[in-house]
Amino acid sequence: MSEELGITVKKDEDISEWYQQVVLKAKLADYSPVKGTIIIRWQGMAVWEAIRNFWDPAMKEHGVENHYFPLFIPESLLKREAEHFEGFTPEVAWVTMAGETPLDERLAIRPTSETIMYEMFSKWVKSYRDLPLRVNQWCNVVRWETKMTKPFLRGREFLWHEGHTAHETREEAEEEMRWAIEWYRRISEELLAVPVVVGRKTESDKFAGADITMAIEALMPDGKALQMGTSHLLGQNFSKPFEIRFLGRDEKNHFVWQTSWGISTRMLGGMVLLHGDDRGMVFPPRVAPIQAVIIPIGFEKVPEVLEKARELKALLEGEGLRIRLDERKEYTPGFKFNEWELMGVPLRIELGPRDLKEGKMVLVRRNSGEKSSAEFSDTGAVKDALEGIQQDLLNSARELMKERTAEVEELEELKEVLEERKWAIINHCGREECEREIEAKVTGGPRVIPEEGGEPSGGCIGCGKKAAYRVYWARSY
Repeated sequence: MSEELGITVKKDEDISEWYQQVVLKAKLADYSPVKGTIIIRWQGMAVWEAIRNFWDPAMKEHGVENHYFPLFIPESLLKREAEHFEGFTPEVAWVTMAGETPLDERLAIRPTSETIMYEMFSKWVKSYRDLPLRVNQWCNVVRWETKMTKPFLRGREFLWHEGHTAHETREEAEEEMRWAIEWYRRISEELLAVPVVVGRKTESDKFAGADITMAIEALMPDGKALQMGTSHLLGQNFSKPFEIRFLGRDEKNHFVWQTSWGISTRMLGGMVLLHGDDRGMVFPPRVAPIQAVIIPIGFEKVPEVLEKARELKALLEGEGLRIRLDERKEYTPGFKFNEWELMGVPLRIELGPRDLKEGKMVLVRRNSGEKSSAEFSDTGAVKDALEGIQQDLLNSARELMKERTAEVEELEELKEVLEERKWAIINHCGREECEREIEAKVTGGPRVIPEEGGEPSGGCIGCGKKAAYRVYWARSY
């Protein structure tokens, strides 16, 4: 890949190479010496921190308490729930030695924490008075992917949070599952400006060990779907093997009903794919590490320009905005414009001698290139521009989703739609065998049964039998 400052390929010609260049050159991440892993750089971490700062207080207000559980999970615990263990076995990395000494039992490097958490839940829950129990941890997980890895989208280690809860009734647990997925929709749409479809996974595609899996799915520019977050109703599938019982209000013993839910740094990959352009990254302002950069022009000859730029920076930072002032003398304004565009800063504020005389500043939007002027002290104009960019990004992404979604009734039409880099809504009977038969004939697979998808009309696209639901079908990351 070229070491030039700018992006050397067009997004619509080679999206894979384009994506890797944007991630690296916009300083979101870099490749690690460990194959299949990345170093998340300051721009990437700033976005993850923004997500955490939005989500963590909401969890705590809901009664979720942060914990930290060990990275290592004994094999015997991982095997306790058979379906769960079978689902994760291909991706588990094992520790078998301590120095030169073989371990008595293999230790899994955390692929997910259900089993080690639920061993503790069985000790912590004794009565209905201990419920609901809501636990979360922010951590890393390891899943030893054998497929081709790609920064944020697919890797052998990533950051996430995982929430786990226990309840008296199935109804309470299902309500909890839906509470979490609604917050994930808000994070994706309100922070990252990535519109999603909320729905339920098919039986063949749900989380190993869950009764129901809900997900938010986003459409990427290459027509592939990206799963941005999941929430699971685990039922009593873990409480029974882990003996998580409580003395109920009826003075009898009961098994708890459980949920688990999580989002990961994969969300960052969706944000990059959706909003970046041929000049580099485009950050939604609400998560942008730097919301606006001030470029003073001609300050070498007119020092008052730089003084005023510093005053403006202090003024905007006083309003709580994340501002960078580029007062480097060794680079031209044009170079600085291109560099900050590559880095994805949503708004550029230009200030030159003429602007100084007029008491103005020039605002340039990264997403559209639109220019406008405002009074020097008009911080509201800067805030309005940032909010306008946020909404523009979300609206344009929604338009893309609308344009690239097709309702399909015939199998041949489904093939054509997928080849056109779209995703499809199809009628399906709900049988796993039929689902597999469709997968054998076309690329892609089921993504979600939408919550607001309407009732199916007509027969199943695969077998012609009565349709049970409508489901989104797409290629995926």
